Amino acid sequence: MRHGEVHNPEGILYGRLPGYRLSDRGEQQAKLVAEFLAGRDVVHVVASPLQRAQQTAEPIGATFQVDVATDERLIESENRFEGLKVSVGDGALSSPKHWPKLWNPLRPSWGEPYLQIAHRMLGAAQRARAAAAGHEAVCVSHQLPIWTLRRFLEGKPMWHDPRRRQCSLASLTSLVFRGEELVRIAYVEPAGATDPKVTGA
Repeated sequence: MRHGEVHNPEGILYGRLPGYRLSDRGEQQAKLVAEFLAGRDVVHVVASPLQRAQQTAEPIGATFQVDVATDERLIESENRFEGLKVSVGDGALSSPKHWPKLWNPLRPSWGEPYLQIAHRMLGAAQRARAAAAGHEAVCVSHQLPIWTLRRFLEGKPMWHDPRRRQCSLASLTSLVFRGEELVRIAYVEPAGATDPKVTGA
């Protein structure tokens, strides 16, 4: 699951910075997903250590009466533009001093390598699968790590256009296993669709 909307009035890329909580809308999105999942066979809930992910996981844990665990591997990806505005036209990307960070979009050169993201996310997913053993688990993470893992598992190039990510706020990207074998990937938006380009997401 991707976390809900974040309170971000400055419109910056907050990445792993502390103190970024859910907005009122984000809290409502988390509750909507908990209601959507009610009746499922969830026995394990785990989240990124970041505040917005922990807050998103709380109503799900409460619904299924399980404690929310933390897995550092579910954390947001590293990004050298963290703390800056990166909106088109008036953000950090328009400044020549930042252009050397953009030399390799395939890796990417401005942050954590896609392959590293995919591997740590897959490790977290496999740990959650094992912890749920025959039942269901919910992992709360962030847009780029979720989308990177999905593309990796689908055998697609991990570099991509961020505007085309299918990973709305509070969406569920489900990995369906038969034993240890991944047999299907499903996607649903219980809280509705959102624009992947919106700062504060």
